[in-house]
Amino acid sequence: MTHDVNTLFVDGIVLTMNPTFDCFARGAVAVEDDRIVAVGPVDDILSAYQAPDVVSCTGKVIIPGLVNGHTHAPMTLLRGLADDLRLDVWLLGYMMPVEREFVSPEFVRLGTRLACAEMIRSGVTCFADMYYFEEYVAGAAADAGMRAVCAETILKQPAPDAYSYEESLRKCRQFIEHWQGHALVTPAVGPHAQFTSTPEILRISVQMAQQYQVPLLTHVSETAQEVIDCLQEHGMPVVPWLQANGILETRLIAAHCVHINENEKQLLKAAGAGVIHNPSSNLKLASGIAPVTRMLQRGLTVGIGTDGPASNNDLDMFDEIRLAAFLAKGSSGDPTVLPARQAFAMATIEGARALHLAEEIGSLEPGKRADLAVVDLCQLHNTPGFERDADNIYSRLVYAAKSTDVTDVMVNGRWLMRDRSLLTLSETDIRAEAAETAGRIDRFLMEREESVLSKLLVIGGVRQEESFEIQVKGILKENALQHVQQALSHPDIVVTKQSHYRQFDSYFFFDDADLDAERLRFREDEIINERGEVVDARNRLTLIGRGGEREFPGAVMLFRSRFIAPANKSLRFYQEYFHPTSVRHVNKERRRWQIRYKQTVFAVNLDKLLQPAMDNHFVELKARTWSQKDAERKATLIIELMGLFDQVDSVVTIPDGYVDL
Repeated sequence: MTHDVNTLFVDGIVLTMNPTFDCFARGAVAVEDDRIVAVGPVDDILSAYQAPDVVSCTGKVIIPGLVNGHTHAPMTLLRGLADDLRLDVWLLGYMMPVEREFVSPEFVRLGTRLACAEMIRSGVTCFADMYYFEEYVAGAAADAGMRAVCAETILKQPAPDAYSYEESLRKCRQFIEHWQGHALVTPAVGPHAQFTSTPEILRISVQMAQQYQVPLLTHVSETAQEVIDCLQEHGMPVVPWLQANGILETRLIAAHCVHINENEKQLLKAAGAGVIHNPSSNLKLASGIAPVTRMLQRGLTVGIGTDGPASNNDLDMFDEIRLAAFLAKGSSGDPTVLPARQAFAMATIEGARALHLAEEIGSLEPGKRADLAVVDLCQLHNTPGFERDADNIYSRLVYAAKSTDVTDVMVNGRWLMRDRSLLTLSETDIRAEAAETAGRIDRFLMEREESVLSKLLVIGGVRQEESFEIQVKGILKENALQHVQQALSHPDIVVTKQSHYRQFDSYFFFDDADLDAERLRFREDEIINERGEVVDARNRLTLIGRGGEREFPGAVMLFRSRFIAPANKSLRFYQEYFHPTSVRHVNKERRRWQIRYKQTVFAVNLDKLLQPAMDNHFVELKARTWSQKDAERKATLIIELMGLFDQVDSVVTIPDGYVDL
């Protein structure tokens, strides 16, 4: 007696990826509704089941659908946008500014549809995602018929879909409540990373994950700098800091884990965390090579992910599986580590375990969801095939097969691709909409790249300073501090504030060596107390535009635009982001007094140049204003002020700063 089922896959090699890695050289799979009901030799299955839809898989292999353990699906619309950059420049200089400008529900939905089409074509049936407007990622994935773990991103800074992290947390809760229990979508909590979170964000994220019993996705130790910063800020590496904030008490999915030590591996294993290895992205961004072999030896559950298509630049899991195996061998010097079967398991059953979904997907076993793919083995690049070694089929899939060999994909018992034709998505429509979006992004970036100010504005926090600056410099040869203090004791002068700095200035020029051209100054201040100790530091950017000047007897009045912005990144970051044609450095020690002279505010600076080194001190008097008339008045007063410094050897007229000397 035979039982009726919906679909029979017959006469193919069946890789079950079950606990004993059963493989049927001429096997079959029976599917009823959304479940697998039987797996085994083809004669056994055909004697027990019949179906209106019988799929011949001769010359093919039937596999569990691949699991892409970490990606940012909507970023398909940003692939190739800014390549060959360091992670911080790529992320902060390009990705985030473009995302702030363009990411919307429509953007997210289109990007996810494009990602789903690409993943279906490469045999992926389930992916884990973390992005903005995640409800639209979930909706697009469900419409396409794909299985997805979707995490609403939570950042401490404003995001495209939330002005504050409090709003992100509220949206995350609403997202989970709406999607929980869905047949295809598993909602999750997504605190982005330790360096973009606060203890409060992590605490509330943990509470949500525990309350709703959903996974928690986060980036962990992707770069060495992330680890260094965490040690400096919190006094411990990343994983212990996450543990201190409760993250390890959740169903954790930890992406990357490139720079974790042995103790951290043990902590993640004890927590039952899933680790997602992203080999292409980590290599392309030069983040490093994750210690996958050691993780596996310690018993950690490790899956494989593509990461976002803006940093990969594709969603091809066959490439990732192959690269994961090669990296493990190449980095260890041992060709026996991470053999093909184990690598393939990382993209199927181990990937499912890493996403905490192994009870439902990841292997072809009765009772599990009908998520599977069929791969053609009869292509030239996979010919011939050998049968001497039972594991040869894994070698063919990992080392020779390509994503274009996938012919059929089913998720939850529903056909998504049949004979290489997508059934739930229109490639033509997606291509046209994606091209239109790319054109708009291109125009935005081309306009931004036209001026340094535009690129500076993207960073944020920019404010414009007064346009007119009046200044005069004089040289003091001996006892400079004593002479300045004596001058400041004049009855017409009131000192309102004083400070002591060491200043490290780097000037970026954008027009060869033209000193009158637009320039950008990166300044690092070390603030010094009365005992000569550095007690604080601050960094800022100053964009100094082209301008004019008018000389007065003994003084100069400058007119040029000046924009100030906070600088919380390294000098290297800004050099790579702004691409100056040349850079010049000026370091100095500065004592500054803010004074009132005849009811007018001035700054008095006593400077000792350290680079380039000079024996003498400079005394500088300076004032700023928006008004040309006021500037002329202050120019007259500043000349009077300089007259009080009777030890000035000579007056030096410099258009702007010491870099002009």
